[in-house]
Formats: sequence, structure tokens, C-alpha cells
Amino acid sequence: MKTTLLSLALTLAFGVFAIANPIEEEKKEVNAEKSTVTWKAYKVTGSHTGTVTLQSGALTFDGDKLTGGEFTVNMTTINTTDLEGDYKNKLDGHLKSADFFGVENHPSASLVFTNVTASGKNSYKVTGDLTIKGITKPVTFDVSIYGSKATATLKVDRAEYDVRYGSGSFFDNLGDKTIYDEFDLVVDLEF
Repeated sequence: MKTTLLSLALTLAFGVFAIANPIEEEKKEVNAEKSTVTWKAYKVTGSHTGTVTLQSGALTFDGDKLTGGEFTVNMTTINTTDLEGDYKNKLDGHLKSADFFGVENHPSASLVFTNVTASGKNSYKVTGDLTIKGITKPVTFDVSIYGSKATATLKVDRAEYDVRYGSGSFFDNLGDKTIYDEFDLVVDLEF
């Protein structure tokens, strides 16, 4: 009986302590200047790579466990890195045009984490709402955290965001002019 009462008293005391002193989530701002977002898009005849600038972002932690995140990229900074001169300028301009990302009307894109589940010691399975051209769709990807750095790789289906140019999802008989719908984003963050 004494053991039961002691256990009950300790449980109650620790429960009240936990309620009175909850663990607060900590929001860690991402250093946009030291972080990178790299893209790679594929077509029948090859691929192109480039970058887009992170405008702002933060990761949320409960202790050392990732619990959330939100990010905004500046779509006006789309930059092709595998071309030079006129070819680069033409592709950069075309990607910014209404044919692709329409940056005049949609100057930013965003990602907000909606669910984070630990999948290993430093890794997490994340689902988030990705907004491109004003269209929001869920995406799922893995995030790894090491100290004050985080990395993630996402596959994005541009057709879901009404990015139609050269897409076999919208046009027939494109042949070797087809640009595949999925593109990769590789994100390296410092916070």
C-alpha cells in the first residue's frame, strides 16, 4: 500500500512538473546565404542543372528532434549552371516565363512541413505542402540532420503545378522535345 501511494505521489508530482514546465519547441532560422537549393531537370536528349535562392526558412525542434519547418524560395533567381552565354540567358528567361514558372505573377514558392516522423538516428520522413505558381500539393521526402546542417532531396512533378511546356502529360507527339515532368531538388541548409 505504501509503495502504491508513493508511486502515485511521484507520478502526480512528475506529471504536474511536466505540465508546469513543458518542453518548448525551438525555431532555428536557416542561414539563407550559406544554404543552397539545386535543381536538375531532365529531357529526352539530356538534362540541365541550376540553382534557386532560398529567401527565408526555419526548422523547428523539440529538444534535438525535428518537428517542423517552413521555407520560401525566390523564384526570380532561377539560374542555370550547366550553360553559359546566350544559351544560359535564353533558358533562364524561358524558365522564368509563363511557359514554366511565371515568376512575374508568382515570385516565390514555399514549403511548409505538415508531418515529421523520425526514421533513424539523424533522419526523418517529412510530408509538407509545396506551393508553386499558387498551387499547393503534398510532397514526401527524407531529411537528414547533422549538427547545424540539414539535407533533403525532393522529386517534384511539375505537371501538378501547371508547368506545361514540353510536358508529355499535356501535349502529344513531342518526340525528342519532351521534357520530363519530374525534376529533382537537392537542398543543403545551414542553421
